Amino acid sequence: MAQRIHLTILLIIGLLLSACNSDGDSGGSSEPTRGDAVVFVAVPLSGFQANGGQTILGGVRLAAEEINRAGGLLGYRLVVRPLDDESDSEVAVDQVSQIEQALNAGEHVLGVIGHLNSGQTAAAMELYKDMAVVVITPTASEQSLTSHGYTNFFRVNANDNVQAAIDAQFLVETLKAQSVAVVHNDTDYGKGLAASISKELEQRGATVALTIQVQEGQSRYANEVLEIVGANPDAIFYAGYEIEAPYLRAELVETGFTKPMLASDGAFLAATIDESNGTAEGMYVSAFAPSPREVADASWIEAYQAVEYRNPDTYSVNGYVAMQVLAEGARKANNLDASAVAQSLRNSVLNTLLNGLRYEENGDLVDPKIWIYQVVDGEFQQVE
Repeated sequence: MAQRIHLTILLIIGLLLSACNSDGDSGGSSEPTRGDAVVFVAVPLSGFQANGGQTILGGVRLAAEEINRAGGLLGYRLVVRPLDDESDSEVAVDQVSQIEQALNAGEHVLGVIGHLNSGQTAAAMELYKDMAVVVITPTASEQSLTSHGYTNFFRVNANDNVQAAIDAQFLVETLKAQSVAVVHNDTDYGKGLAASISKELEQRGATVALTIQVQEGQSRYANEVLEIVGANPDAIFYAGYEIEAPYLRAELVETGFTKPMLASDGAFLAATIDESNGTAEGMYVSAFAPSPREVADASWIEAYQAVEYRNPDTYSVNGYVAMQVLAEGARKANNLDASAVAQSLRNSVLNTLLNGLRYEENGDLVDPKIWIYQVVDGEFQQVE
């Protein structure tokens, strides 16, 4: 009889402990019990920048799966819902209707992670700013995005003023360049960054040998290479994407021009190496986050492969950290309400793969970082 009573008491205690652990973020393996919380990921998933968008989506999915395995977020199961903006601002705006429909249907929408590019981010923010969602861009860096007074917009990356200052310093002080050719694509991102780095170079006593604008997605550069060779700069800075940088690099090297080349964060993807016809060796690239192998261990990479069935790429870290930031904001607010989450992001230190992050009132990071990489033996290796 005494043994039966003892077993009954143990069973009751076990049930009570299980109930206590079921309300999310317990660190255990209990299932979320309060329903779903949706995170939209608005990035290019088709077209010429699909790889960049897919790496961000993979990072978000991994972070969400880890949270769900630990009991969910405040007891909710995170559901990642992709939106393909096709690297097109009109498409990005059209896709916002799906988020509005989810809100109108009474779904718990935690937030939006996106967009990859500054142009799509700026276009969609004209709608997001009036919606009950927190928007966290993993990579959009155009300076003015945080100057419009948005109360629900944040980024996990530095803006282009920060990138321009660090890149100009690297060109002048490390590479000893006194004359720099500035080449950029015709996007808001490319034009803005080119203007910023030109200013930063001149403030450091260097001259801009020439400025050339190319088309987004351009793949042949015969005329531009002739101009660059004729100007004979000490170095080249390229402000654009991985869909242009490797082809410009290839034509320069194949012409015999071997001066140092530094490309911006938009080229910090494996495609810059893979598509360069073997000419990327020695090229420099700046970055808004370190490569996965610099900050994550083997188990993280294996977990990513299990979720995505592919290796992580550089922007996988950005997607992962954006999801961590969004979840941390909700945890610290103890609420999924967008205004409460946004306020907690401004008032908290947020634990992420990139350590503690803090935000300015405008949604920019406090003390944002830029990393510099060089292609060595066919891989990005950190130099600064």
